[in-house]
Amino acid sequence: MELSVLLAKLGEGMLVSIEIFVLTLILSLPLGLIITLGRMSKCVILRIPIKLYISIMRGTPLMLQLMVVYFGPYYLFGIRLPQGYRFVAVIIGFVLNYAAYFAEIYRGGIESISIGQYEAAKVLGYSRSQTFMRIILPQVIKRILPSVTNETITLVKDTALAQVISVSEMFLAAKAIASKEQSVVPYIAAGVFYYIFNYFVAFGMEWLEKKFSYYR
Repeated sequence: MELSVLLAKLGEGMLVSIEIFVLTLILSLPLGLIITLGRMSKCVILRIPIKLYISIMRGTPLMLQLMVVYFGPYYLFGIRLPQGYRFVAVIIGFVLNYAAYFAEIYRGGIESISIGQYEAAKVLGYSRSQTFMRIILPQVIKRILPSVTNETITLVKDTALAQVISVSEMFLAAKAIASKEQSVVPYIAAGVFYYIFNYFVAFGMEWLEKKFSYYR
């Protein structure tokens, strides 16, 4: 197979991987914050199910979760879903999984903030929501960025797990080409693609860390 054709096919898979990556981040980061607030709630009825959800998401393989999200509706409820549901199932699985991890990262950041800052904000007349959004959250973001960066880099590599339900992301494309051509070159090319992808992700996260460097 010509190099240009190989790169074109891998490029198509790369676009799917990027789409999974971007949608997962856009949806899981805010969802993780919402889950954190529920996890830290004083309401037991809310807190216990969320703790169980986080425990399940962190304690079982993402690959298994993707299979449950995709095959579950049919085997549990007899619901036949269209072919396009494969990609939707991937996004649902990834978002639910990463939101659980981000929730615990958020929680660690929030709990690291001194109680004195809450008291000072109260003295200054800030409401609880204003205190959180204007004072606490910016500092939390600064503190959790290294952990979020690690999870984000892991997400780039985890996009390859979409192949478990036959979503044609980059690794599945490389695997198909390698099997057809009986060559390891597609795997090497895919590795280069992943490395470049991760390099730009790491560069972007480092830029964010510098933007928040005034919170010291």
